[in-house]
Amino acid sequence: TQGPNHKSGIGTKGLFEQSRINERFFIGDQWYGAKCGNDRPLVRHNVIKRIGNYKMAQLLAEKPQMIFSADGIPTAEGEYSIDLREKFDFSGALTEREINYIMRAFGNYYNVTAERVKLDEINERVLRNSYISGTAVLYSYWDSSVETGLYADKEKTIKVNGDVCCEVLDIADVVFGDPYTEGVQAQPYIIISSEKDSQSVLREARLHGADINTLKTISECERDGKITVLTKMYKDYNPDGSYSIKCIKVTENAFVRKEFDTMLNMYPISLFCWERKSGSVYGESEITYLIPNQIAINRMITANVWSAMTTGMPIMVVNGDTVTDKITNEPGQIIKVFGSNEDVAGAVKYITPPTFTKDFDISINTLIENTLTQSGANEVALGDSRAENATALKAMREAALMPLQIIKNRFFVFLEDTARIWCDFWLNYYGIRNIKLKDQKGSRYITFNAERYKGLAVCTNIEIDTSIRYSEREKTDMLITLFEKGIINRKQLISRMPAEILPESDALLQEIQEVKDERI
Repeated sequence: TQGPNHKSGIGTKGLFEQSRINERFFIGDQWYGAKCGNDRPLVRHNVIKRIGNYKMAQLLAEKPQMIFSADGIPTAEGEYSIDLREKFDFSGALTEREINYIMRAFGNYYNVTAERVKLDEINERVLRNSYISGTAVLYSYWDSSVETGLYADKEKTIKVNGDVCCEVLDIADVVFGDPYTEGVQAQPYIIISSEKDSQSVLREARLHGADINTLKTISECERDGKITVLTKMYKDYNPDGSYSIKCIKVTENAFVRKEFDTMLNMYPISLFCWERKSGSVYGESEITYLIPNQIAINRMITANVWSAMTTGMPIMVVNGDTVTDKITNEPGQIIKVFGSNEDVAGAVKYITPPTFTKDFDISINTLIENTLTQSGANEVALGDSRAENATALKAMREAALMPLQIIKNRFFVFLEDTARIWCDFWLNYYGIRNIKLKDQKGSRYITFNAERYKGLAVCTNIEIDTSIRYSEREKTDMLITLFEKGIINRKQLISRMPAEILPESDALLQEIQEVKDERI
């Protein structure tokens, strides 16, 4: 209970309650619990979601290249561009060039693995979780049921199954042994709580030697077909100071799997915090401090809309003594009034509502604008502004995006940590198997012997393409300018035109060539 109690004491409302409030505000349920009734429209101008979606989109827009390297192994000039289609003899003595080849192959295989586990979708969930609760957790694990399509023998009778899989965990289901220490790998232990299908839990327990009595005890923990399983990973230190990552899985009153060695060198947990908090493993959500602004914006706009509605449809006051017919307030309704002219004049009146000044509208717009600007999502970054030319607009946008670079750097570190964890699995779980590499020419397999490289200290680093990116229209304009100046010919122009602007350029070139041949 120490972990949940610590989370409940974070902030004024606790991590659990604050995360629930933040999610409601993010998705738009912003009048929850306000008790305003249903007699007036409750307007929502969701600046929180706009800010969050903008920032998450900017983080996901980058397509970084993951670079693997081995500490202590020098890289000669040109080895960063080793041709992966080059054939190596992996049976001889281990050379530096072979190690560099394998590191480059890891970079390619990382992309293959990312495509298999749908890393883009996972990263989107990671960013959403961290934006809402402040912290996101990605758990990488070994799934022995994954089919690879590979075989261990030439006759193809022995299948090679099992590979790395990923799961985005709710921070409420993860407990860190030392919440006051930043970082995952410095933790003494980590506990993951998960609700699993009862049959899968019993299958796992049976696979690891559980007897009939243990299986019966586990079944007693079932609630609505689910069983709560606690997975504890911890560091088991040796006398020489080295350690191994051990793991144990339990239910409320029985072992699902007793202590076992994960064979990993690091916790298979990667953490991303939206905003860091000094002296805490948990991050902080930006939404928590945007909520007061969001409430003020909603209330002001709702009051403004209600004022407009009451001005256009003012409240009618009817003298019940002189008006006996039913009042529907429909346009053109004839109201019968019996009595004198004074009775007619005083039968029906409209209450004139107070009018809102223009300053009130200005205050609403100013509050919205300031909220967006202070959050780094001003009109320039959002693309709502106009500049005199494309160069000026690009410079303005780059300046607007600079504050987001801090969060982007933390996200890149998260990706690097995930890549190192995957490599840890490759070196300790793969054994001897073929791994798939892909490039523009297609895919191929190379033989990988994990035991051969197990002692390497592998590092990961993200490489970002810093070159200027041009739009399809800008590329087209540049090519046309080069053609008009005679720098390139017609064939060079057509062959380099973007496919979105000029589809089937190869067919067009072929037709031009055929016309030229006919003239000859």
